[in-house]
Amino acid sequence: MSSLGVVASGAAADAIATKVADLVEAKFASRLFAQDATLWGPEAESESAIRLSWVNLPRSSRPLLGEIAALREQLRGEGVDRVVLCGMGGSSLAPEVICATAGVDLVVLDSSQPDMVRAAITDLERTVVVVSSKSGSTVETDSQRRAFQAAFTELGIDPTARIVVVTDPGSPLDEESRAGGYRVVNADPNVGGRYSALTAFGLVPSGLAGADLEALLDDAEAVADVLSADDDANPGLRLAAAMAGTDPLRDKLVIVDEGSGIVGFADWAEQLIAESTGKQGTGILPVVVAGDSDREVARPAADVTVARLVSDSDDDLVLGADPDGGADASRSEVAVSGPLGAQLLLWEVATAAAGRLLGINPFDQPDVESAKKAARALLDKGVGDSGAPAATDGAVEIRALGGDWLGGAGTVAEAVTALFAQLDPEHGYVAVMAYLDRLTDAALADVRPGLARHTGRPTTFGWGPRFLHSTGQFHKGGPATGVYLQITTAPHQDLAIPGREFTFGDFIASQAAGDAQVLAEHGRPVLQLHLTDHDAGLAQVTKALADLSPTEGDA
Repeated sequence: MSSLGVVASGAAADAIATKVADLVEAKFASRLFAQDATLWGPEAESESAIRLSWVNLPRSSRPLLGEIAALREQLRGEGVDRVVLCGMGGSSLAPEVICATAGVDLVVLDSSQPDMVRAAITDLERTVVVVSSKSGSTVETDSQRRAFQAAFTELGIDPTARIVVVTDPGSPLDEESRAGGYRVVNADPNVGGRYSALTAFGLVPSGLAGADLEALLDDAEAVADVLSADDDANPGLRLAAAMAGTDPLRDKLVIVDEGSGIVGFADWAEQLIAESTGKQGTGILPVVVAGDSDREVARPAADVTVARLVSDSDDDLVLGADPDGGADASRSEVAVSGPLGAQLLLWEVATAAAGRLLGINPFDQPDVESAKKAARALLDKGVGDSGAPAATDGAVEIRALGGDWLGGAGTVAEAVTALFAQLDPEHGYVAVMAYLDRLTDAALADVRPGLARHTGRPTTFGWGPRFLHSTGQFHKGGPATGVYLQITTAPHQDLAIPGREFTFGDFIASQAAGDAQVLAEHGRPVLQLHLTDHDAGLAQVTKALADLSPTEGDA
């Protein structure tokens, strides 16, 4: 029997004590599971009406299991044992955490970075590719599909036997793929991408890779009744209140894993929460950190709630402890426990309830769409950058957008210092946005803790274009308190997109430029550091950022 635990202290506990009662009185939980689209107000009703089927997925997705198992057995019989997933946002993050937790291999290609795409197109004799796109029009996924189709064909492998398409029924991708003879698995069209973990988008790639889907759905189904109950003990309502019910609102949710056993869960939760809540000038910014030594946990600011992912629930757990062993009332903490399937449903319920507490629609993502449109416009114009640099420092071009704040900065260190000078010391945050290869350039993420110590403010690190479907919505639609450090690069080698006039290099350059352009239009300060030589520039930027950061003893 699956169980969930949500234990809170400090401001999070106070929020639970005051806000859960309001949700219970409104019968939020039972109405949510009855798919009542009126829960978020008249303006959200039309969108909500076609986005609530996720509450029934632990049961309604059961028929997929046999189909997925049969396909996996067939592929294994043909010697195909490598699974590549082409998808973005909710289409990739849920399978990533499901497979990592299950200990099975899945190659996730959620990038248009040429070097990363090229690295995924390998071992094709033993590879099946899952192409996941709800709308069927996602340019990243379409481009990846085209590249794999061409690569299979070049090797004399029939791509229709090696590409499985997951999409909504009736989408352009659905119709085109069926006409072309490809295997197509339709997902529930009444589920939004970030709530789709237990639909075909989460289950098909995970099942083909070897994850135990039945156990996943069993764990989710086992907690459905408690999550739908109009009761003060409902863990979904308690977590929602801890996230979005503090007064004043603590709008930074620092997520740290403390041995939950669920690998990469914070990255999935980051996308769910940021994209769902970051709009109309409010929202919750998830900040994923490694442990208690990170500044955001060791010395949390007054606008931070710390969410701990723990292995099991302990009702006697003391959170927010001060040095004398008592509870520090100034802190705000919540510990969450439960198996993966149960937690997927829990956090979805909590995020939907947080939307009601914040007074926003948790099912749209207007600023994700604005960034996509800007990128497409730049592609159509053949523009992949933001104009001439303000300065060049070695292998790094420096550009500043969103105001006249750069001053006379001529080096990377000076430019970053000028950017951080724009930071609100009480409510601000730093976002590092790296449009690089998140696998081979993974070490760059190590600068995040040091920058948090240097600025004293919560700091996020996102790989582009992956984060555009996650914190990217919060950056533009949430409160105007962030400063943004964007890092782009010239690829080692560009890669053509079959049937397109632009390359992968052109595409990711336009995505970065479009992202920066929309941020600047919203009045957000953006520092662009472009590596004209990848290796030399990356070493230079990494050193400059590391040199800014104090040691632990100086924090």
